[in-house]
Amino acid sequence: MQFPKYFNFWHKLGMHSLRLTAWAVLAFLMLPILVIIPLSFNVEPYFSFTEGMLAFDPDAYSMKWYAEIINDDKWILAIKNSFLIGAASTVIATVLGTLAAIGLSRADMPMQRMIMAILLSPMIVPLIITAAGMYFFYTQLGLAGTYLGVIIAHAALGTPFVIITVNAALSGFDYSLVRASLGMGASPAIPFSTSLCR
Repeated sequence: MQFPKYFNFWHKLGMHSLRLTAWAVLAFLMLPILVIIPLSFNVEPYFSFTEGMLAFDPDAYSMKWYAEIINDDKWILAIKNSFLIGAASTVIATVLGTLAAIGLSRADMPMQRMIMAILLSPMIVPLIITAAGMYFFYTQLGLAGTYLGVIIAHAALGTPFVIITVNAALSGFDYSLVRASLGMGASPAIPFSTSLCR
């Protein structure tokens, strides 16, 4: 690793410590996920390392759990539902979050802080409280247990993340470029789409 010439011993020690800490945090976050991979090849129905697995006995490993996913209609339905709900809620959250961030990034937006706090509240409220509230609300509307209800719930939970990301990107945006393009006859969609593609 190349250090600037003005770095002394303590600067170098700090950089090495930071790098070591970052790798330790990454290992702490990734190891539980990596441990599950060999456990998924376990021939036993228990989620633990058996003596045969630790001895690398070929008979202790199996692909039967992966075969069960492919052959079980419930797993296939769950995968289809995940893709459908994930794609639909992502589109809704992206559109709503982007529109909200555009409005909130304007300096002349009234009650900007209060609206931002309301829109970001799904991130602050514990999920169990949000889920219970949505369930009782959806029951009255007949949306409990429906695809539309689950999609709306996921979109509501994902929209605050889009608002934060787009709002951060728009904080440094030069709106004089939009005014200049509008003055030259462009439609409002052209400078907006050009700014997103940059």
